[in-house]
Amino acid sequence: MAPTSEILTAERILEATEEVLRRHGPAKATVVDVARALGVSHGSVYRHFRTKAALREAVTKRWLDRTSGELAGIVAADRDPEARLRDWLATLFAAKRRKAGDDPELFATYMVLTGENGTVVREHIADLTGQLTRIVEAGVESGAFAAGTDPAMTARALFHATGRFHDPCYAREWEEPGIEADFTAVMDLLVRALRA
Repeated sequence: MAPTSEILTAERILEATEEVLRRHGPAKATVVDVARALGVSHGSVYRHFRTKAALREAVTKRWLDRTSGELAGIVAADRDPEARLRDWLATLFAAKRRKAGDDPELFATYMVLTGENGTVVREHIADLTGQLTRIVEAGVESGAFAAGTDPAMTARALFHATGRFHDPCYAREWEEPGIEADFTAVMDLLVRALRA
């Protein structure tokens, strides 16, 4: 083990875990591998994350939270709700495509990890639909979207209606010719429905 002069933090452990997962994949990556990458004992890692499952859950949450954080700024922007809705969904699509295309090995690893961590995934989806709810609420309040719209139900419907563009099970389709046109067509249809 290489000596380390940096203080061991949960964030450093998560960064190292991500790199170990990238190198070894989820089936072979161990806490010992993470500790070795950090130059510490595996007991030091366990002081921050009590189990391997807790470490895997935390690294999955960190990965998903990156997308949520990127989208939160769009929700908070003082702009037209329709523009925010379009930007939010386009940014979600772009973020998922980037993750799948830029680092396919790590993306495949996270597909395994998200399958293991249903609670983390459900919380992530609840956060995303909560963000969409706030955009829809702003649209109803401003008159941009139809009065009487139930923002929470509409947000869930929007999320599910655009699943092809953010659900990782569709990742293979994200680089197909015409995907951008398909996304625009779906967005236009959804926005027209919201205005009705």
